[in-house]
Amino acid sequence: MLNIIKVSNDQQFNEVGAGIIAGLLQSNPRAILGLATGSTPVGVYSHLIELYKQGLVSFAKAQSFNLDEYIGLAADHPESYRRFMNEKLFNHVDIDLMNTHVPDGTAADPEKAAQEYTRMLEDAGQVDLQLLGIGHNGHIGFNEPADELQANTHVVELKKDTRAANARFFNSIDEVPTHAMTMGIASILKSRQILLMARGASKADILARALTGPLTTQCPATLLQTHPNVVVLVDEAAGGRLS
Repeated sequence: MLNIIKVSNDQQFNEVGAGIIAGLLQSNPRAILGLATGSTPVGVYSHLIELYKQGLVSFAKAQSFNLDEYIGLAADHPESYRRFMNEKLFNHVDIDLMNTHVPDGTAADPEKAAQEYTRMLEDAGQVDLQLLGIGHNGHIGFNEPADELQANTHVVELKKDTRAANARFFNSIDEVPTHAMTMGIASILKSRQILLMARGASKADILARALTGPLTTQCPATLLQTHPNVVVLVDEAAGGRLS
């Protein structure tokens, strides 16, 4: 079931997104959160930090698993997703860093590290809320369009357009890693609830395709249609083609 929430400005977007996460933690302090990076959730995380400072939410008993990480970037690299999460959320709330998990982009054996990440996910239990963005080509996590999709955490070669879209965070596209480690589609779909977030007119077409088009591995986000509990949070521009 898809529950589409349209908001009119960034403040509402951040408040609604943070409210969904905070509400979960208030009802289930031991919740397992599936977290995402990128520009879309930054404001949501910032609002969560404010709620924490106000004493309205605690992460002390929660666990988190991030969707993905670049291969080859150390945890302290300015564009690593581990550093992103530390700077945008973890360092400012009461979560135990030992309970935060991000794929190891510098593992000597990335394939083995991916298998270990899958094992950690399975041992932890079902993710209560999985945050997602959506790529312009329909990727979720770094599950790129392909003839076949991987079920579990795996190493993926990034598409040229994905690297181009992420180049804005680097000095040039040449610095954007060519590979990443990502949770697989099955791992994402096992979550109890999914929160898909999108902003801006550039996401309107792919979002409409993902939520209303035919299921296809060439647009991995279409597989979200098979999940029983998806909340779609969009601004007016991104949701312009959604009823």
